[in-house]
Formats: sequence, C-alpha cells, structure tokens
Amino acid sequence: MSSQTAEAKPAHLAEVSSGSEVVIHPRWVRITHWINVIAMFVMITSGWRIYNASPLFDFTFPPEITIGDALDGLTGALLWHFAAMWLLAVNGVIYVALGILSGRFRRKLLPIRPADVIRDLRAALTGKLSHDDLSVYNAVQRLLYTGVIGAGVVIVLSGVSIWKPVQFQELAALMGGYEGARLVHFFAMALLVLFVLVHVIMVALVPRTFLPMLTGHATKPSHEHGG
Repeated sequence: MSSQTAEAKPAHLAEVSSGSEVVIHPRWVRITHWINVIAMFVMITSGWRIYNASPLFDFTFPPEITIGDALDGLTGALLWHFAAMWLLAVNGVIYVALGILSGRFRRKLLPIRPADVIRDLRAALTGKLSHDDLSVYNAVQRLLYTGVIGAGVVIVLSGVSIWKPVQFQELAALMGGYEGARLVHFFAMALLVLFVLVHVIMVALVPRTFLPMLTGHATKPSHEHGG
C-alpha cells in the first residue's frame, strides 16, 4: 500500500486498521448476564434437592452439590427454587425485551443457517475456529445462545405447570400432564447445565472472552485494506 493511499484513507478505516476498543456488551447485557448466572445456579442446585425427594430416574444428586436445609425437609429448597425462578423469569423478560427492541438479537443471533453451524462446529472441533473479532458470534454461538433462551422459557413454563397443575392445567396438558411437565422440566434443566458446561469450557479455552463481560469492551482486530 502506497503512502498516498494511506493518507487518503478515511479516519474510521484507519481506526479499524490499527485496532480499536469497541463496546461489545452494553451495560444492560452485562447486568442481566450476571443476574442470570446467580439465578440459574440457585435454581438448578435447589432443584436437584427437590428432585432427590421424588426421583424421576434411578439416581439422585449428591446432597453436597444441592441447596436447601435438609433439617427442614423441602421447605428451604422450595423457597430458594421459587425465589430463583422469579428472578430468572423477570430478568429473562427484561433481557429478551431489550434484546429485541435494541436490535441486538437480530444483529448478533441471526441468521442461523445449518450449513454455517456445521462448518463452524467442524472448525471448532479441529481447533481452527477464529476468535479474533469478539464482537461477532459464530454460527455455533448463535445456535447455543438462541437455544438457551428457549430452554429458559421452557424451564419456567414447565416449572409453573408443576407448581400449579390445576390453575395451569391447559399448560400442563400441553406437556403431557403433571408427570410430563416434570420430564420436560428435567430435560430443560439438563440442557441448561450442558450449556453452562460448554460455555465455561469455551471461556477457559479463549480466556480473553471473559473480561469483556465485566468491562463491556474488547479490541476490534486490525484489517489491512489494499489500495
């Protein structure tokens, strides 16, 4: 590239070329994210204590990783669980509403094409997936983030069906009745736990993705523009 071309380059291209700090997670995203972390942790671990009282399958969760006062039966676990459920529900509504109204979901999560997901998943499994630009989600991230929003909705609706099966009998019926709602609730929980595990592993593999969720900022990669 000649010096003449470099001098004629617009200011915004010069900034991108040299690398610049950009906001990739606005304040409302960071706040709702960390509230979700707390709500999901409490809801899942207290839910495990509730599950242990009436298991669906031939296993129970170790009491050491559950929340709830064992000396007080299920009362403590239920109180924790419902408190976390309402926190997750209210926080989730705020997150989804702001995500739609701000256009963030459209920009960040769409489109999701099967071919793109397969391509990026193959690249991720072979260690060839680029993480240079943290402001852009790859196809796998788009699918996972969209899926976890859906799982969150399902876990709240199925939880309400279990809690009030008579008052919400139509909703419970859609899930196959009370026992069906319990199964839906369990598998939605399993999907959330799987998402958390994958999310934590990805942060461990690409640790520079963690700081922007605290500060909101990341460095946009440099791009060379040929003249």
